[in-house]
Amino acid sequence: MSLRAALLALISAGPLTGYDVVKHFRSSVGHVWHAPDSQIYPELRKMQAEGLLEATEVPWGSKGATKTQYAISPAGREALAQWQATPLQYAPERDQAHLLAAYFEWGTPETARERLREHIAAYEAAKASALKQAQDIRERTSPTLQRRLAGYDPQDWDRIAAFKLFAYEGKIARAEAEIAWARRGLELLDELDGD
Repeated sequence: MSLRAALLALISAGPLTGYDVVKHFRSSVGHVWHAPDSQIYPELRKMQAEGLLEATEVPWGSKGATKTQYAISPAGREALAQWQATPLQYAPERDQAHLLAAYFEWGTPETARERLREHIAAYEAAKASALKQAQDIRERTSPTLQRRLAGYDPQDWDRIAAFKLFAYEGKIARAEAEIAWARRGLELLDELDGD
């Protein structure tokens, strides 16, 4: 349901074509829920077939072509509310980096250091991305947030932005924890190697 919920939430701010859904997805919710374009387009069609979205053909280009614009239906709004009311079911963890670290004895200290440096670099990039998103939310420069806020009473804007910011603060905290863990791994390797 998570991809569906992300799509419903995105479209709840106003009708979008499939192309616009993908564009807004990448610049907003895609930072917290990854989905390739090849997954989004078929899901939109399924959601339309199931009555969660309403589709309208809209003009496109100068030669009489059309494209599909999606809007959330009452059933889609109900599904979104139901999703919020349903407790999360946490999947068992599958963490490649921590699994690898548990068996560093099978590699060399240098390869272990390389993996930890890669881990740090990946989470520094994730942190930088989340910090940028958080800044855009604080400054209200995110086009997707601006689009969402336009559909709400201005007195609700701070609340809506606060929830978005909260999600990115979680991503920042997670990245910082992973960076600290990998740095501790580098220290451990130095201790064990007597460096």
